[in-house]
Amino acid sequence: MRILIVEDDPVLSDGLQNSLRRSDFAVDAAHDGEAANNILTTQIYDLVILDLGLPRLDGFEVLRRLRHRGGTSPVLILTARDAVADRVKGLDLGADDYLSKPFDLPELEARVRALIRRGQSGGSALLTHGPLALDLAGHRATLDGTPLELSSRELGVLEVLMLRSGRVVNKEQLAAQLYEHDEEVGANAIEVYVHRLRKKLERAGVVIRTIRGLGYLLEKRP
Repeated sequence: MRILIVEDDPVLSDGLQNSLRRSDFAVDAAHDGEAANNILTTQIYDLVILDLGLPRLDGFEVLRRLRHRGGTSPVLILTARDAVADRVKGLDLGADDYLSKPFDLPELEARVRALIRRGQSGGSALLTHGPLALDLAGHRATLDGTPLELSSRELGVLEVLMLRSGRVVNKEQLAAQLYEHDEEVGANAIEVYVHRLRKKLERAGVVIRTIRGLGYLLEKRP
């Protein structure tokens, strides 16, 4: 899952990036409103953490432009402004949640997980596909009730396939969800993760089918 942090305080931004990466999120960062607006014009994120007091373009305007373009990424406003009027304005412009600085990191991370769940799966923390179950909040997968030993990348591939169950997912979509925008992706990296995951699922009749020239499809074997 990909998160964009829009924060002009480099210490806070770096701290948030490190914390969220330890939770296996792919994280990008922008340090002013204009840069954030440019990124959001071309990239889709599972969550945007947005400061309001940004240089070049304030957070309200970044949010307004995002929603005006039809962008549906959940937005968590993170700001030192605690006036009710600012909170109401942010929510009216399309923000999904609001957290005032200073904040407790565990609360921020809980809100991040909740917003991503809400955006990706209609609020459900558990995805199922036949005997396969994925707990989005706990980052755990089970097969016939038995825990699956998955790397963070394998878990990320599984999450994308299950969230898009019944639809073909191409390599570019998987890479966009698993990697940060400036991170190099090896030509065969996605194939390797899919191959490893496929071997772990096939014993229970869950198949990752390759659709030649298109991508991958998660299926249940009859």
